[in-house]
Formats: sequence, C-alpha cells, structure tokens
Amino acid sequence: SIPGRLLFGIRKPKKTILGMELAGKVEDIGPSVKGFKKREPVFASSYGAGFGAYAEYKCLPENGFIAPKPSNMTYEEAAVVPFGAHTAMHFLKKGKISKGKKVLINGAAGSVGSNAVQLAKYYGASVTGVCHSRHLAMIKSLGADQVIDYTKEDFTNRKETYDIIFDTVGKTAFSACIKSLRPKGYYLMTVFGISHLLGKLWLAISSKKRIIIGEAVEKKEDIIFIKELIEAGHLTSVVDRSFPLEQAAEAHRYVEAGNKMGSVVIRFDHNAYQQK
Repeated sequence: SIPGRLLFGIRKPKKTILGMELAGKVEDIGPSVKGFKKREPVFASSYGAGFGAYAEYKCLPENGFIAPKPSNMTYEEAAVVPFGAHTAMHFLKKGKISKGKKVLINGAAGSVGSNAVQLAKYYGASVTGVCHSRHLAMIKSLGADQVIDYTKEDFTNRKETYDIIFDTVGKTAFSACIKSLRPKGYYLMTVFGISHLLGKLWLAISSKKRIIIGEAVEKKEDIIFIKELIEAGHLTSVVDRSFPLEQAAEAHRYVEAGNKMGSVVIRFDHNAYQQK
C-alpha cells in the first residue's frame, strides 16, 4: 500500500534491521532504570525504537512499550503479542466495542484478527470470524460465535449487518462493507489506500457510519493491560511456525504467501551463535 511504502521505504527498506516485536531477557540496564532488573524476562515492541528486533540485542527505553513477560507464556508466544494484540485492542476501542455489540472480523486467522476475536469476546460482543476453511476450527476455539469461509461465501452478500466490521486484510470491496454496517456502525481498517481516505471524508458528511484508519499509538499502560489479560486467561497467542534467524528471508516468504495462521516467529539461538 502507499502508506506502507511511505513508512517503510519506497525503493528499499528505510530500516536495515527489521523486526518490531520481541521477547527475551534483560541483558543490562542503565543507572537510572528502576522498573526492570537484569535477567528479567520481558516482551516489547521495538516499532517506536527504530525496529531492529532481528538481532541478538536491542536497546529499549524503560518507558517504552515493554513489560514483564506474561508468566503463562513461552518467549515465542510472548514475542508475537505486542503488535497483534495492541493493534486489535486499539481499533476495537476506537469502534466503541462493548457488551452486546455485533462484530465481524475479516481476516480472523491473522495476527491482528486472532487477537481481535478474543478481545471482542472479552468485551462481551457477538463475534463472527471470516477466514479460510483450514482455519475455521482455530477461530471457533478462540471463541467466535460464527465463522464464515471466504473461499465459499462473501460475507457482504448476507443480509446481516454489524455494529463493527474490522477488516484486517483490506481485500473486500469498500462499498460492500459499508452496506453491511448498521446505521451508526464502525468500519475499522488496518490496511487502507487513497480510496478509503476519500471514503472516510464522504461518510463524514453523508452518514453516521464511520471509518477508523491509521496506526495504533503505543502506550505503556496498554502493554501492561495486555499482560494482565494474558495471565487471567483471556488472551492467547496463535503461533504458526518458528524460523531461526538465519532463515529470516524464508520466514518472510512464508508469510507473504498468505497461508499463515496467527503469527510467525523468528528465534535467536544465543548458544548456537556463541559457538560459531
């Protein structure tokens, strides 16, 4: 998308070391750090700190998007939480999620989508998840009340309408999604283009329906809250596959093929690299 190219680089990556979420142990701390200690397990986002998570070490600010790792998660499970869970929570809150709302999540099997299913259920909504047939059972296991196989049915052809349509993939016609919204509904988009920006302006003057686009702003209290949800059993990670760091390019190719479920992890084996 155009916004993505502007952010990450038009011709080549602006960031030479990729990776924007991670989990590991604190190697060292600055003299003024009070909230963390050495060897403490943590999970974090490095998005606001210049990416760089595909590395042995990453320096992060104490007041950044970082928190103690949930005690009931492995490092691989915790590493994929910050982006997917936080993005899902940010957009659902913007869409006025609350008990009794009817929510459809398009792309429910992805990183953002799988977290959105669980969070929407946590907030008391009725959830419909749209995904590929091979992922239906997983989405049901996360709490979805209904599932739709997009390979067999276009959800916009149904007569059902929703308070919130959360589109995490951006592959459904804009006009069709708007028609599937209730009169004061919210259309949440993590993937968008110029046409959606124009549509947002048009809706603002012609309808009470609303489009929410943009990026999730990282706040320290959000990752602390996500940690609490995980430890209380309200949120879990869906990890598809794990790749060693030296296979990072292969991991990206796997994700770009569009068949993954949940998230893909790149792991750093410290002992292996120490022996080389």
